[in-house]
Amino acid sequence: MENNIAAPDRGNNAVTKLALIQDEVRSGMDRGEWKAGEKLPSVRSMAERLGVHRLTVLKAYRLLEEEGLLYSRYKNGYYVRAQVEAKPDTPDGDAASGWAYAAAPGYVNRSRLSDIHSMKVSHPMSEALIDPALLPNRFLSNHVKQVLDLHPMVLSTYSTVLGDPELREALSAFFAEDHGIDVDAGELLITSGSQQAIDLVSRSLVKPGDRVLIERPTYSPAIDVFQQQNIILLPVELTAEGYDLDAVEALMEKEKPRLFYMNPTFHNPTGYTVPAKQRKLLVELAERHDCILVEDDVYHDIYFDQPPPPPLFYYDTEGYVVYIRSFSKYIAPGLRISVLAARPSVMEGIRPLKALSDSGSPLLNQKIFQHYFFSSRMQEHVQKLRTAVRMRKDVMEKALARTGWSWDSPDGGLNLWISLPDEIPADLLLERCVARSVSFVPGSICDPLGKMNARIRLSYSFLSEKRIAEAVEQLIEAAEELRS
Repeated sequence: MENNIAAPDRGNNAVTKLALIQDEVRSGMDRGEWKAGEKLPSVRSMAERLGVHRLTVLKAYRLLEEEGLLYSRYKNGYYVRAQVEAKPDTPDGDAASGWAYAAAPGYVNRSRLSDIHSMKVSHPMSEALIDPALLPNRFLSNHVKQVLDLHPMVLSTYSTVLGDPELREALSAFFAEDHGIDVDAGELLITSGSQQAIDLVSRSLVKPGDRVLIERPTYSPAIDVFQQQNIILLPVELTAEGYDLDAVEALMEKEKPRLFYMNPTFHNPTGYTVPAKQRKLLVELAERHDCILVEDDVYHDIYFDQPPPPPLFYYDTEGYVVYIRSFSKYIAPGLRISVLAARPSVMEGIRPLKALSDSGSPLLNQKIFQHYFFSSRMQEHVQKLRTAVRMRKDVMEKALARTGWSWDSPDGGLNLWISLPDEIPADLLLERCVARSVSFVPGSICDPLGKMNARIRLSYSFLSEKRIAEAVEQLIEAAEELRS
């Protein structure tokens, strides 16, 4: 039977055809065939249109994406990216070079991580959650009954907007005892998970067109939340050593960002932890340049050897840090309890948005959390949980050892940030893996610039040790298919 599939373009011929495709896209944009936010022809359609191989079109689209001309949506193709205009106060309008590091707009409402979580797979390595089997479910069930006996009218009333006063007083004492942080109950706001806290910050402390510093890579829903508000994101590179503070200061000085959203403790997705010395200096930079630091601290208690450094909020005396501490990963995730700490001048801007959002988080959830969190059983549970999660991390790393892929083994948290060989693009690998009923998070959705397609995030906390080994085996086989 005759094979009608063209062979991949190679050598100088491939270079010429790449240039042809890129020129076709640019000229189409110039003549208005594809406007900002509009979808380009599919890879197959463009290949047929120009008489080239589909892989050549895919490579050309990716190169244009790296240039910032296009952006991709998972399983939905490539789109024209809107270009960032020069700042009006720049002489001769020459600001393009100053914005080279900015994540350009061109956003539609979506949650890319949620899209991945919604995939029906049997081995979700995309889920940065604790395996429910590791939680003391029977104890919690009995505990709920006790709380209802202690508070028989808890279902008959609302919480206050800031949250249950009794819980906030208890958390105020907890922060003082555990972290040496002096925070009044009136400076604490109970939210339904850290995601709601990030959303409240994005809608209350910044406005469309404002600039926000954000780590690269970072927690992908934070990118989606800020971009939904038409906020301009300025990426800050994060490494195992922390940030380049000179680069951070230069950005603060030049761009006058309103916020710096950060995840400095067992960072999601990299697992890095910013050292204590940098934390203190960052707070000083924030004060000097009038930039609020939004510290998202989700994995603080999930450490394997030594506890992490104190939160940045510990060093803040002037009200430049908003601290988001989530307990919903490991303290009864179904309760969705997080707390946002901010000084009165900042809380005044956030509280009205919380009132408009839900008039206060569910009171029953707060009462259950309070009685459970401060119980001796919970402390025993967390210690055992650290051991169990570390064992699963070790199983995943052992299963990955034969690949030759690279990663930095984290000291806490729930994720591995894997670097793939160049010939294994993460988006194509995900398609192969989903067909094998395995999922992970591609690096591109963790990147405010939409690149990092040679990175993937694997979560080791949700699957059992046996299922981790099975999932990694399927991942490796899918990668070998792409390589060959």
